[in-house]
Amino acid sequence: MKDGKARADDRAVLARSGIGVAVRKGASRPDISTPEAFKRAMLAARSITYLDPAGGGTSGIHIARVLDRLGIADEMRAKTILHANARAAGSLVAGGDAEIGMNLIQEFMPLPDIDLVGPLPSDLQNTLVFFGVIMTGARDRLASKALIDFLRTPEAAAVIKAKGMEPG
Repeated sequence: MKDGKARADDRAVLARSGIGVAVRKGASRPDISTPEAFKRAMLAARSITYLDPAGGGTSGIHIARVLDRLGIADEMRAKTILHANARAAGSLVAGGDAEIGMNLIQEFMPLPDIDLVGPLPSDLQNTLVFFGVIMTGARDRLASKALIDFLRTPEAAAVIKAKGMEPG
């Protein structure tokens, strides 16, 4: 939009996604309902995994900041296994190498052998917003608008929700 390639009135929120916490399938689920409970869960865990912040991924950078904000980054460093992607996180958690995994919720949803505990507490959450945008150079603006409109229907919203995101 800043470069004039899209207009603000030609965009629509399609979905929102947050960072979630997962454990091995059937394992006890830690209380992560508040920032203090999340902090206790992290300190009590024998090992955790989250996306390597060096790779530039949003969730890894955010989790590193959360641990720092909670004042536990140094304590957590020795028991942290950084992963490269959600599949690696799922494997680490499912295999027992990491007791707790953190990643984008929709990336955890299709992974077998893990249970999603839930999202980070709202005070610690980083919500990603996904937009549909009609570019100013679109050949068929009506078709573009129809697609975005379809992605905002109750039917599409049900699929978005089933995939771990909140509909726009």
